[in-house]
Amino acid sequence: MNIILFDEKLVSISLQPFTFTRPVSEIRCGIFTISEKWKNYFKQSQVSYLTFEKYLSKIFKTVYENNNFYINGSVLPNLDLIHIISQLKENECLVFQNVIIAVKSSEKLEIEQLQESNFKNKIEISFTFNKISKKWHIFQLNSSEIQSDFEYIRKNFKNYGVNDSFTKCYNSENIFVEESAKIYASVLNANTGPIYIGKNTEVQEGSLIRGSFALCEGSTTNMGSKMRGDVTIGPYSKVGGEVSNSVIFGYSNKAHDGFLGNSVIGEWCNLGADTNTSNLKNNYSNVSLFDYKTRIFEDTRLTFCGLMMGDHSKCGINTMFNTGTVVGVSANIFGSHFPPKHIPSFSWGGSEGMEIYTFEKAIEVAKKVYERRNLILSENDILVLKQVFELEK
Repeated sequence: MNIILFDEKLVSISLQPFTFTRPVSEIRCGIFTISEKWKNYFKQSQVSYLTFEKYLSKIFKTVYENNNFYINGSVLPNLDLIHIISQLKENECLVFQNVIIAVKSSEKLEIEQLQESNFKNKIEISFTFNKISKKWHIFQLNSSEIQSDFEYIRKNFKNYGVNDSFTKCYNSENIFVEESAKIYASVLNANTGPIYIGKNTEVQEGSLIRGSFALCEGSTTNMGSKMRGDVTIGPYSKVGGEVSNSVIFGYSNKAHDGFLGNSVIGEWCNLGADTNTSNLKNNYSNVSLFDYKTRIFEDTRLTFCGLMMGDHSKCGINTMFNTGTVVGVSANIFGSHFPPKHIPSFSWGGSEGMEIYTFEKAIEVAKKVYERRNLILSENDILVLKQVFELEK
């Protein structure tokens, strides 16, 4: 099987700013990214991508073979989906409410061709599954996806357990610890959901962790941190303070005190000391989020919704984010009072005004951040950021 995860155009736009810099299937929800989930279920060594934004194809390439399974990259797999997709015949199309979920074809198809009306042989899905089509779905579905990914890990990997005698564990059967993880004098409560501690992670002393929770490879919860449940800390991140029902994709830091709730943070972000996000309006009314397709604020129909921050964005100490704030890619936010609820990519400033963040200066910072992790910002990475800069300018 050759799996090609394709972007659904309207979903890709709706999921910006996260999809400015990645295909939909590279979004993390639960322990794994969507693409990693498909690899796990189909036992594939790799998958490839069919991106809506063509500039992304230089990094996320499409690999065509004779036995192609085109799968909607916003769909989160389960056993029912795996079974029915694996049974598809040539040019047979799996659909749900007029949206293509999967197609089997030996042809080299483009996104424009992956329309339900282009296929005669259709199978309508009659069971439920998860699909990420709005930004807030990422944290909304995080708890159930942690549980699903946790079961896969429990069946396929060795649990090294908690060896620290000063750490208190509740429902230890629901705690999975990978190799070389370090846990010091903390409290892990898995009565409310599974807790996953990944490879080469560190749970520093005094951490309070309530499931469901995932700490991915190379990441750290700092001293006295409070993880309140339904939280994913992606790889190589440092997190402290209070976090609730939020997803950090990876390579990002929220190292100090401050509250992050019902939020999604991209890669290579940094939240300054005592940064706080509001996730509930004072009048308890629905939260609205900026939508990149309509260019207006969309009613999420949620009471709780915090911050959506794209890759490479950063904020200074004591930054306050209003309920339902959307920050683009590579923005630099600072100053007192609340900044605007929509901060475009490559913005510099805060509540007292915004100006364009010079592209060359932004790249200079990005290179330094990569170097701190012993990585190099590639020319293709720079080209992607240049495209975002031009799109948002």
